[in-house]
Amino acid sequence: MPVGEFLGPAAAPARVALATSRAFSGLYVSFWLPTAVLAAALAIKLPSILKMWRDPLLRAVGGLLLFGCAVFVFAAPGTIHWTNRVTGVPNISAPWVYSLLTALCASWLLLIIAWRNDLADRSAQTRRATRLVVAVYAGVVVVLWVLFALADVPVERPRDLDTYYANTPFMREEILLYLLAHTVACSITARLIWNWIRTDGLDAWLRWGLRLLGVGYATNLFFDASKLTAVVARWTGHDLDWLSTDLAPSAACVSATLVAVGFIVPHVGQYGHERWRLRVGHWRLRPLYRLTRSVTGGREPFAPRATADLRLIRRETFIRDALLQLSRYMDEDLRTRSYDAAVALGHEPGRARALAGAVALLDAVDARQRHPEAESASAPSGPDTAYLLREIQDVSQALRHPEVIEAVRARAAAPAGSVPAHE
Repeated sequence: MPVGEFLGPAAAPARVALATSRAFSGLYVSFWLPTAVLAAALAIKLPSILKMWRDPLLRAVGGLLLFGCAVFVFAAPGTIHWTNRVTGVPNISAPWVYSLLTALCASWLLLIIAWRNDLADRSAQTRRATRLVVAVYAGVVVVLWVLFALADVPVERPRDLDTYYANTPFMREEILLYLLAHTVACSITARLIWNWIRTDGLDAWLRWGLRLLGVGYATNLFFDASKLTAVVARWTGHDLDWLSTDLAPSAACVSATLVAVGFIVPHVGQYGHERWRLRVGHWRLRPLYRLTRSVTGGREPFAPRATADLRLIRRETFIRDALLQLSRYMDEDLRTRSYDAAVALGHEPGRARALAGAVALLDAVDARQRHPEAESASAPSGPDTAYLLREIQDVSQALRHPEVIEAVRARAAAPAGSVPAHE
């Protein structure tokens, strides 16, 4: 027995509260959740869109996200009722929402045209494809409004208009037209994106974003299938309205969320990866920075609001300046012997170079502390330390393992004949 009948006529407020709770916990969330995610994606992309407005790709992305937000805002039952009431025309929200959805479909195709072609490619084929998409979908919008003007739809239906008027002349054709335009755009876009994912040379974050976009557009086909099934059921005298009023909005919610996240992932992922790389680079230089501080007696400039890349540059500059001061104390013969010792101990060449550089650097620091008067001498600089300046990250990481450095140092200091051949 339905809850309303069980409560009885005296429980009308309870029935209203139950219906409201169901609306906000289920259907309305299907509209406002994707709106929030799409708006977040638009906010992330907006600075780039405004800065490079002439870029057709960014314009297409901006249009897609903007129309996506508009569709879910104006398709919400509360907004539909408000639009009908303000204009004084029952169900005028229908052609308006259908038009926004059609414009969204066009923006999908325009995005693919701009995305798949090189940004410098202004070939006649690209321009012709762009004009064709604009012309076809603009024509669909015009026909939608003409069909609405010819249809007789006096009863406002904020949730089930597609099925309620499924057998109404002209409105029936309008519903089929917008669903057909939406299905074609989804199918083409999903197919092209999945073909693109299989190409070589894509950035990992871009590939993940394309996968989410492909799944999102494919999920949109469930929206079309649900709507069409419910409409056809009405034609045959059956009632499957729940497919249109409950399942279709849920499919659209999932699809829009995946599409929005698909646009966010490459941007946020690349930004986060770069920030992480800079912070890791700064952290990896810490052992070498602490060692060179003992040489200069100073520290790198500190600015709490400095960006991660600026902080890394300042640390690298500080270290390189200190290494130049140590260059006159560097023992090139010790570095060569240390490299041979590290290789003999089983380290691969790159690791052996870093360990040899660390041994030579520590020896130079000791030599400077023993003979500080050489700092002011007018003697020429010591051996070429360009290798050390290039490999400061690896040398710094080698300094984290003093026991390995000591083993290399001991083997490098041992007479050649004192080391057993099998070692």
